[in-house]
Amino acid sequence: MTAQWVMYGIKNCDTIKKARNYLAESGTDYRFHDYRVEGIDDALLQSFIDQLGYEVLLNTRGTTWRNLPEAERAAVTDAASAKAVMLAQPAIIKRPVLSAPNGDLLVGFKDSLYHAFIQEKS
Repeated sequence: MTAQWVMYGIKNCDTIKKARNYLAESGTDYRFHDYRVEGIDDALLQSFIDQLGYEVLLNTRGTTWRNLPEAERAAVTDAASAKAVMLAQPAIIKRPVLSAPNGDLLVGFKDSLYHAFIQEKS
């Protein structure tokens, strides 16, 4: 089986919709992994953290983060504690996470960044 592009996120997220539209319009063949349907396992999340750092992945500006109890937010002090929160609440992971066929990752969406990333990794 050949490696392929994979987008990770949540189907009803507006940014995900924009990114998915971009990939469709650019003719990029990809698979969508919905955290709410498929979840995220420890090994996959650890690979994201290893490549990007937990600070890039942890969405502290979203509703999921704001709805966490203050004590839970305060307890996030390192990669291990951030990973535990992200495993328990996958909606707190910044999105989309786009994985190139070689495993390189891009977080977030901007047309220009997607264009450059896809050109470089294809």
